[in-house]
Amino acid sequence: MFVYVGKMLKMWLQVILLFCGVISLPADGFVGINIGTEVSNLPTPAEIVGILSVHQISHVRLFDADARMLTALSDTGVEVMVSVRNEEILGIGELPSRAAAWISRNVAAYLPSTNITTISVGSEVLTSVPHVAPVLVSAMNNLHRALVASNLASTVKVSTPHSMDVIPLPFPPSSATFNTSWNSAMIQILQFLRNTNSFYMLNAYPYYEYVKSNGIFPLEYALFRDLPSAKQIVDPNTLLLYRNMFDALVDATYYSIASLNFSGIPVVVTETGWPSFGGASEPYATAQNAEIYNKNLITRAANNSGPPSQPSIPVNVYIYELFNEDHKPDPISERNWGILFSNGSSVYELNFIGASTYSPNSSSSGFCVAEPSADESALRKGLNWACGQGHADCTPIQQGHPCFAPDTLQNHASYAYNDYYQKMLSFGGTCDFGGTAMITTVDPSYGSCRFSGESNASTQYSTPAFRPARSGSTSPKNREGLLGFNAVIVVSFFLFWLSL
Repeated sequence: MFVYVGKMLKMWLQVILLFCGVISLPADGFVGINIGTEVSNLPTPAEIVGILSVHQISHVRLFDADARMLTALSDTGVEVMVSVRNEEILGIGELPSRAAAWISRNVAAYLPSTNITTISVGSEVLTSVPHVAPVLVSAMNNLHRALVASNLASTVKVSTPHSMDVIPLPFPPSSATFNTSWNSAMIQILQFLRNTNSFYMLNAYPYYEYVKSNGIFPLEYALFRDLPSAKQIVDPNTLLLYRNMFDALVDATYYSIASLNFSGIPVVVTETGWPSFGGASEPYATAQNAEIYNKNLITRAANNSGPPSQPSIPVNVYIYELFNEDHKPDPISERNWGILFSNGSSVYELNFIGASTYSPNSSSSGFCVAEPSADESALRKGLNWACGQGHADCTPIQQGHPCFAPDTLQNHASYAYNDYYQKMLSFGGTCDFGGTAMITTVDPSYGSCRFSGESNASTQYSTPAFRPARSGSTSPKNREGLLGFNAVIVVSFFLFWLSL
């Protein structure tokens, strides 16, 4: 009994740590892109920068510090993450002079024209090249000291990306801890991140977690799609609802950090995505799933909230990746993570052109209302989507509120459609709803029921580097906070936990 109570007290202490302040990151979440180079006929750096410009991509991660690419990115304003390759870590970790030379050659030489903001030291070092792990923190320290000597430490941060493999049991998130064999190294890494005001880099792939789960989790959960209430996922310890696997993986990382008694270290997702094609043994690697995942990821980032345990900290992410890398080895899916082919054409349709911040004074194109001739069942489905995962404010059409009467499906759908449209128009929302909606320039307001429109849209939104999916696609937003107990949900999650 006392052992159990002790464990529970420890868990709640971790929860308290999680809700302590986190160091500052940009107030708005962003979606950036990884740029790999194992590509036949890779576009020139100038052409790549042109592609970034066309799509208004504002954050990129390079897997090296290629001189031509850094030169091409000069004066673009794009925030750049450069990388120390795994094979360079030993030398930099052993000799401070090599770290100083690396900073001079790959960072200081390009600032301020090229907007280098972050150095990624290796990639998944603890799990992919464990023999380098003993000097990883030394390499990070040497690079940071070189930045300090160059008066660049306040603008350029140093960190190192980790795979989810360092957290052997990520579900439920509140019970997650790092693999104990890496505790010593992880404590040193976290101390460095805290001392230098940096952040934890996470490579989070719901695709792999779904495949490994052998059907325990629904595919919809991995793709950010809403689940029926009986299948929704609640952490049995905290009763926090997890609407998608991505948020659960990020929170598992926050809880793992807290388990080592650290707080105030934000998590940035340096890689995430979904493959668009795979072999016979990879049935979930499809263009449709990849499109759904990335569209919904973009929409998830647009709401500027964090995972359930950190709702006020936006999740910044880098999609993996810009191009399909056809030189990668098997499995086939490894060559098909890109959103573009090397010629710049789209692997699948992804609306990722940036848009300006939506404000109360943004001008919209009229009002979005229900088509008078729309099929009733389709109209009801559109209304349910708008008030549900579309997160329109449907309170005014509830009984006793100003827009309830007339109590018709047409009237209620018009109000919900317009509320969604006005809020989301500025970053890609459309007036469609499965063909049941139309734009009108006639203000549908009546009596005390006011429809927002033109310059009186009421909610302010900020946009990521990419635009979110159009209104007709599935794109749920995270709702944070402590939720009521749902016995069926909790039992299913708890049984899964025990099965591990």
